[in-house]
Amino acid sequence: MVRYLQRLEQLAPMGYTAGIHIRFASPLYLRSTYPKAWQDLYAANNYSLRDPLVFWGVSKSGQIRWSEINLPDPFGVMKLAAEHGLTFGAVCSCGKITSRTIVGVARSDREFTDAEITEIASIADALHEVTEPPEDLTPAMIEALRLVGAGVRHTTAAAEIGISESALTARLSSARDKLGVKTTAEALRMAREFRLI
Repeated sequence: MVRYLQRLEQLAPMGYTAGIHIRFASPLYLRSTYPKAWQDLYAANNYSLRDPLVFWGVSKSGQIRWSEINLPDPFGVMKLAAEHGLTFGAVCSCGKITSRTIVGVARSDREFTDAEITEIASIADALHEVTEPPEDLTPAMIEALRLVGAGVRHTTAAAEIGISESALTARLSSARDKLGVKTTAEALRMAREFRLI
């Protein structure tokens, strides 16, 4: 995932927002590199519920320049964004309506080219694919991760669950394998991002 986000940073000089696997109005993973002042204003006014870019991304799949979106903007979100240097941009949306990924990118100097938008759409697709939450983690693995993530020592966690310490270690190892990571710390980070713990 990191390399895709790094490439977005290169393509979007004024930043990007990636909302991955948006379900029930909440993304599984959210990252924004837009200017902090804009992020603060956006959050304080809950603009995600009023943003025509979000409406477009939720209702459609594909890619579009901000300037081509023909939706009402009664709260002037786009004008305010431009005042923060987010003058030109694009939105790329993919996935089912029940689990949508939306990536918005911005620049201050010019429109994004067709080739850039195509690459950003490919990145959105890749982020959607690699961030699919694992469905094969067992409740036992999740419980082991939850306890270790809460700072409980292995011996105490094993006793709390009613298993041996080696069985706890085996569950953590299986969880790492299912999540495709090498360390328990990485497994904990991913489990938190996927809201499993």
